[in-house]
Amino acid sequence: MSRIGKAPIPIPEKVSVSLNGLDVIVKGPKGELSRTLPDGVTISQDGDTLVVAPSSGNRRSRERHGLSRTLVANMVEGVSQGFTRKLEIVGVGYRASVQGTKLVVLAGYSHPVEMVPPEGVTFAVENNTNVLVSGADKELVGNEAAKVRAIRPPEPYKGKGIKYEGERILRKAGKTGKK
Repeated sequence: MSRIGKAPIPIPEKVSVSLNGLDVIVKGPKGELSRTLPDGVTISQDGDTLVVAPSSGNRRSRERHGLSRTLVANMVEGVSQGFTRKLEIVGVGYRASVQGTKLVVLAGYSHPVEMVPPEGVTFAVENNTNVLVSGADKELVGNEAAKVRAIRPPEPYKGKGIKYEGERILRKAGKTGKK
């Protein structure tokens, strides 16, 4: 049995969960998320906790047990606290700004790159070089942060580009001159 899957999921005060078979709908102060869990698991509400269990002992059920528990726990955390990914822009002349809801990034191209966030995700910029991607859905926040990073991934020689906060860039030595 999955060690992650065994742990019950506590439900905070301001969060409400409704279950309909494998359909889970979680509502909270940050929004509403819904997901259909994969076959092979059962979910039940026991007071102010949720319990995910495999529906049978076969391999497929055991494989999906921990995954399903983590997906539901991320939904509960997302609607109560939200998720944030922070990116850092490194490079001379590289900067970002928010115009309305759009993120506009100047990253050494001949034109600014504009990104429109999907519903449920917001962009914020601090000091022109720190971009915050936040929202209730962890998967969506991570995907949007990856798209922002993909505009100009960090390069290994000078370290210029867009990187996650705390990401370590493996640096390479440049060319050596003739002696």
